[in-house]
Amino acid sequence: MFAVLRRPAAATPVDAESSTRQEADQGRLQQAIQAIAGHASSMGREAAEVRGVIEDTTKAAHRSAEAVSALARQVEQITQSQQGIVSMTQGSHAAVARARDAVEGVGREVTAIVGTLREVAQAAGGITQIALQTRLVAFNASVEAKRAGEAGRGFGVVADAVKDLAAQVEDSSKRIMATVAELNTRIEALAGEIRADAADASQGAFHRALADVEGGVARIGEAAGASRGICAELNQRMGGIESEMHATGSALDAAMKRSEAFLTISEQMIETVAECGVETEDTPFIRAVQQAAGEIAALLEGALARREATLDQLFDEQYRSLPGSNPAQHETRFVALADRLFPAVQERMLEFSPKVVFCIAVDRNGYVATHNRKYCQPQRPGDATWNTANSRWRRIFNDRTGLASARNTHPFLLQTYRRDMGGGKFVVMKEAAAPIVVAGRHWGGLRLAFHF
Repeated sequence: MFAVLRRPAAATPVDAESSTRQEADQGRLQQAIQAIAGHASSMGREAAEVRGVIEDTTKAAHRSAEAVSALARQVEQITQSQQGIVSMTQGSHAAVARARDAVEGVGREVTAIVGTLREVAQAAGGITQIALQTRLVAFNASVEAKRAGEAGRGFGVVADAVKDLAAQVEDSSKRIMATVAELNTRIEALAGEIRADAADASQGAFHRALADVEGGVARIGEAAGASRGICAELNQRMGGIESEMHATGSALDAAMKRSEAFLTISEQMIETVAECGVETEDTPFIRAVQQAAGEIAALLEGALARREATLDQLFDEQYRSLPGSNPAQHETRFVALADRLFPAVQERMLEFSPKVVFCIAVDRNGYVATHNRKYCQPQRPGDATWNTANSRWRRIFNDRTGLASARNTHPFLLQTYRRDMGGGKFVVMKEAAAPIVVAGRHWGGLRLAFHF
């Protein structure tokens, strides 16, 4: 028997037309999906920018609210101090009044002393007159005794003694009168200083000084009272501002959450497109990070097989802070192994595309044992801005993006975010991450960041 060879049936014009339509539809669908991916990528970029601005504004609003609260407390303290000033001025008024009363009492006593001194002066004048008369009588008696001769000698001695005594009394009386006169002059001057008649133009200097003090105290009290009123009004307004600041902060927090949801949706759209198998601009980076994550996992498992490390060392979460580091740096028991193994993969990934910014393996808490070499510079003491941009190893990046990439267990994760470059500079970029699994356990993730 001979086999009968049959020619394949030729496609009918209807089948060819249907196939062509399907191919065209498939092409248009692929283009549409790619367009959606592009729009989602742009939306993600804008969402990341908006989220970053809202985050910065939220932080500024919280700082402003804290500053306003501190200022309100200071105003309250000032108000309390001014109340104390008012109380003290009232006490000063009372003290001045007591001083005035005391001085007036002294004035009355001085007036009485002046009267007493005048009486003393009058008495001293009378004693002087008596002493003068006694001396004259004694002088006459002494003359008569001399005339009496021997018989009057004894009487003459007594008369001379009385005359001398009278002279001494007269001299003492004159000194008393002089002293009293001097005292009287001084006391009169003192009385003039403490005179309390407000209607008298010659009111005493002491009372004038008291009046000046009293006026100054009154002005201080008035100023403190006026200032207290201003501070009370300011405090009330500060309370309103503080409430508004808190309301603004709450509104910004709500906007932050909504922008977070917006960004998440854009990332999910990009992932959905990638999962459909349609080639997009992100597909090469997703494949590259998945392959590199597998290489890191193989290196770690090889180290375990060679007993260069143990599982306890690889999964060490006892982060030991490095003293004096700013931003804070830490060490674990696997840093030496990471320094030796990771650069071979991480540095090669920097050459994958000019868009690549960094490639780092992080544990599930976002800890970066070793970064790309250009970001593994020793810190400069006191230069946090430079350190933030250039010394990014031995650090924990547990922000939204860092923690999500570190704890992702799906085949890949694609995110959009703003990267803090230090000194107030930020760069918007994408990041593809893939999980790193060692000995069946999720160790962390490989993060591949690249520009749009």
